[in-house]
Amino acid sequence: MTTLLDTRPKSKRPDGAGSVQVALDPNVNIGTAKVFSVYGKGGIGKSTVSSNLSAAFSKIGKRVLQIGCDPKHDSTFTLTKKLMPTVIDVLESVDFHSEELKVEDFVYEGYNGVMCVEAGGPPAGTGCGGYVVGQTVKLLKEHHLLEDTDVVIFDVLGDVVCGGFASPLQHADRAIIVTANDFDSIFAMNRIVAAIQAKSKNYPVRLAGVIANRSKATDQIDRFNEAIGLRRLALIPDLDVIRRSRLKKSTLFEMEASPELEAVQNEYLRLAASLWAGSEPCDAKPMKDREIFDFLGFD
Repeated sequence: MTTLLDTRPKSKRPDGAGSVQVALDPNVNIGTAKVFSVYGKGGIGKSTVSSNLSAAFSKIGKRVLQIGCDPKHDSTFTLTKKLMPTVIDVLESVDFHSEELKVEDFVYEGYNGVMCVEAGGPPAGTGCGGYVVGQTVKLLKEHHLLEDTDVVIFDVLGDVVCGGFASPLQHADRAIIVTANDFDSIFAMNRIVAAIQAKSKNYPVRLAGVIANRSKATDQIDRFNEAIGLRRLALIPDLDVIRRSRLKKSTLFEMEASPELEAVQNEYLRLAASLWAGSEPCDAKPMKDREIFDFLGFD
């Protein structure tokens, strides 16, 4: 009998060795601030929503910290008008001796006093985003930056596919899902609900609800929400001024006044006030993949 020989080069060390993945310190917590983690399908507009929500919280008098959790470090540029260095970049520059860092090395003040941090991520193909989130929170605690903060917003990349991407949920009070009125966004939302449900068994995080973004209609979102026990928190329409605000590297509160802009600004202000006031969490029950596949859409 012929046998196939494995001619692949043998690794000298186990796969993943040398990565920056470590266990999170359970003693590192954020403190008294209200903490929100924003999730949603990749490209759905989480950073746009997060930055304008941060601006809205600041407009109602809250001290806000936004933490971008994406190696692209593009969560906060409409607030700061620049791409900031990441926490991992600055830690690497001092050989991970955090005591050598100053606050201004990794925290930047943005629009209306919103403080901005870009956590970044490990090199592609190595490590874990969970380590990055943990190191960022630890660094903020060491520099006493969370003691004077009312609201923390984690802007997290893409769908939840591993514990690293889900790690901001360990620090959050409420999770918010951004979605559009289409199959792919709602399908991803269903899986995010499952991830939040899993984390809520061991952590205080609960599901606040859904923001419909870049949507004219919400029929599919509302139908799905009713079926599994979600609520819609806000509707952000698909306006060209939102696209232009990203190109101008500005929040919506800095754009030239117009009736449609005032309406969306007021929606963000209403959302910020509502989230600050608090509400009962959603007790949502996600569908199985096959079930939601058959549920969504129409003939």
